[in-house]
Amino acid sequence: MSRESVLSKIRSERVVALIRANSPDGLMDCARALAEGGLTSIELTMTTPGAIRMLEKASAELPDFLFGLGTVLDAETARLGILSGARFVVTPALRPEVITVCRRYGVPVFCGAFTPTEILQAWEAGADAAKIFPAEFLGAGYIKSVKAPFPQIEMVPTGGVNEQNVGEFLRAGALAVAAGSSLEISAAN
Repeated sequence: MSRESVLSKIRSERVVALIRANSPDGLMDCARALAEGGLTSIELTMTTPGAIRMLEKASAELPDFLFGLGTVLDAETARLGILSGARFVVTPALRPEVITVCRRYGVPVFCGAFTPTEILQAWEAGADAAKIFPAEFLGAGYIKSVKAPFPQIEMVPTGGVNEQNVGEFLRAGALAVAAGSSLEISAAN
């Protein structure tokens, strides 16, 4: 799947589910439950024990899903994730070496940023979108305000996104939102 196809699918689903699972089976059950609700874009975080092995298994068993790897801090982890089936990569902060690897492999990358300076730096470094984290502290108005001078920069608010504010973030101009604990889905097995 091309970089643009992945971004297009995320843009159309509008929500990326953040998953921390204890086992591959828990991840599969959670992914199937999310699909029943129309979500097939899933970010598995590196804070999950055995995340790379879990990603590899999930990508093989559910090839129509967009599995991404999150909390990626270095180029080697990004490369391992991509080779294990990650169709997008997410960092918690600006990590230029991760952007370089993702661009080399043609995989979208969302880099963590909070201030306008960080958002611009992520975009200038080649990130496909700035992951605005933690979004809960500034709200949807922040996205709207930052989009005014940076309409060309895609943003994905994360952290504190819930059923009450998801629409506000999307109307403010977000490419998509990422939600985890607010989905209230247990991926533990």
